Amino acid sequence: MRSATITRKTAETEISVTLDLDGSGQYDNQTGVGFFDHMLDQLARHALIDMTVRTKGDLHIDAHHTVEDTGIALGQALAQALGDKRGIKRYGECALPMDDAQVRCALDLSGRPFLIWNITLPTQKIGEFDSELVREFFQAFSTHGGITLHLDQIHGFNSHHIAEATFKAVARAMRDALETDPRKADAVPSTKGVL
Repeated sequence: MRSATITRKTAETEISVTLDLDGSGQYDNQTGVGFFDHMLDQLARHALIDMTVRTKGDLHIDAHHTVEDTGIALGQALAQALGDKRGIKRYGECALPMDDAQVRCALDLSGRPFLIWNITLPTQKIGEFDSELVREFFQAFSTHGGITLHLDQIHGFNSHHIAEATFKAVARAMRDALETDPRKADAVPSTKGVL
């Protein structure tokens, strides 16, 4: 069973995350930040991961800690659910169009976190959401999930579309990387023998 539950409590946030990597894309995400919930819903739905997130954060300050710490907890849950990564395809990619926006994602569930971020969100806000928090989420998620994550914006002028295309591109690439490789379902996908 490739699933995990992570709880994380700090002076700034209190978070519970449950992931099932072999789900059907069911989600129930409540962070107190509407746009962020919408993005997490996209991540679950398009990766076919069942995801439940409960975050209580210091929103009287801003959404920074809520978004970043949720990324940390989601990354930790992903790493735990993957275990030794036996049988996974490991790599995934997607060039995802959304109206004016196209975002390309290439990722490796390598255990070696690295983020390449070539995304430009032209507005400082998406509704009430600080646009810069999209990067903060993916930095935390890739670091704590052990993901080499490359994100490149091909086109786009609408910040909402660019952000959503980014989440969906990551989701679709993760869906491929998390799949079981029918030719090597019993092996860790590395010449080292471990990931």
